[in-house]
Amino acid sequence: MPAGAQATRLGAVTAIVDRPRVLADVIPGGLVRDTALVLGGAGFIGLLAQWAIPLGFTPVPLTLGTFAVLLTGAALGTARGLLSVGIYVVAGMAGMPWFADRASGWGFPSFGYLIGFVAAAGLVGALASRGGDRTVAKTIGLMVVGNLVIYAFGVPYLAAALDWDLSTAIAKGATPFLLGDAVKIVAAAGLLPGAWAVVRRVRDA
Repeated sequence: MPAGAQATRLGAVTAIVDRPRVLADVIPGGLVRDTALVLGGAGFIGLLAQWAIPLGFTPVPLTLGTFAVLLTGAALGTARGLLSVGIYVVAGMAGMPWFADRASGWGFPSFGYLIGFVAAAGLVGALASRGGDRTVAKTIGLMVVGNLVIYAFGVPYLAAALDWDLSTAIAKGATPFLLGDAVKIVAAAGLLPGAWAVVRRVRDA
């Protein structure tokens, strides 16, 4: 193979290897970077979870925690996203008062949503690493899937904890939050592809 062609091929391979899979990969660094991102993600979730509005007809509050979890999973990727959300959940179970409305502990009726947070972060991170957060349409799909995973854990747990039938649990643990979820999905559909647009602009400059 001619030297020029070999250099071109090597450059193409290097570009593929160096291409960030998720937004966190844009930040240089190794273990120190990853540790800071994981801990920062957990803190970000805990902070946004404090924006909570209790609803009198259900033990599940209206909160920005879900939005923070899905953004963290998408931005950090599968492994870091799982660790970040896992730290948030485990620390809250151990007594850190950073669940919604400064709650902590485990076993309460809405605890299933926290379990769903971990699963959703892992799945959303995997989808984002495959380009699922690069366009508006893909990001909408990613966020919808993430929300469905959270409800898949949260609603049955809520039903079991309060001895509700599934239709009641859906009516009180999912339906009231769909409008808010739609707003969060639209916000993410602007934020994530917008962040990638900035990354591409900087890399091409």
